[in-house]
Amino acid sequence: MKSLSRLVPVLSLSLVLGACSSTTDSGAIGVNRKQFLLVSSSEVEAAALQAYKGELGEAAKAGKLNNDKAMLERIRVIADRLIPHVKTFRPDALQWQWEVNLESNEQLNAYCAPGGKIMFFTGIVNKLSLTDDEIAAIMGHEMAHALREHGRERMSQAMAQQLGVQLGTKLLGIEDQAQLALMGSQLLFGLPNSRGQESESDVVGLELMARAGFDPRGAVSLWEKMGRASGGGGPAFLSTHPSGPQRIAELQAKLPAVMPLYQQAKAGAGKPVPRVVPRT
Repeated sequence: MKSLSRLVPVLSLSLVLGACSSTTDSGAIGVNRKQFLLVSSSEVEAAALQAYKGELGEAAKAGKLNNDKAMLERIRVIADRLIPHVKTFRPDALQWQWEVNLESNEQLNAYCAPGGKIMFFTGIVNKLSLTDDEIAAIMGHEMAHALREHGRERMSQAMAQQLGVQLGTKLLGIEDQAQLALMGSQLLFGLPNSRGQESESDVVGLELMARAGFDPRGAVSLWEKMGRASGGGGPAFLSTHPSGPQRIAELQAKLPAVMPLYQQAKAGAGKPVPRVVPRT
């Protein structure tokens, strides 16, 4: 217990050096958690863009980039409907250089990098026979990770851990850096927070898809499909986005809050949707 008491000042100092704020407005169903953000958005976006361009280059080199033109157009049309509604949570995201690409890859995977760079794998659409609503559920969820800057938050947490290790070693004479880092991770940056990020993305994603006129019940059917797909060792998507009855139940509990937004959007359907994602 003595080591725990010595660890607290170090971790407290690392928190003081950062800033606790929220990257988004709360939306209709409320996302209000304060976030620990030590790393700047520009640093994270620059690193993410470099990694994203690297993946695009590798896919293009392998002849796997944007080959299925019909599927590519399909997911880009869905993105065009979702992106205007990011203003609900953060108006500045409308100015992001949004981009949607498709990799011919049998893995069940998709992501949205910081700054609005979306990648879908053909496998997740084909193997799960996704409807447009289910694609919108995945895309909205991934966009929510970017809007909430969860990657920036994780990088900030990792930096704070490293700072704690360095200060603890130098100022408190703690020599076992690995032990100190592990303790810091368990105390402040463990699994409950990552679960919280997933829950936030579910909520924000539901509202995005509902406002865009996609049936939010598609999020429930999506995760039911994901649950069935996990039987054979689990797709890549489930390694970072675990499914399960609890998640589905939480999504179902949120449906009454977003269904009126969906019905309102459906009532106004028929209006032309401006293209947001560049066509190349």
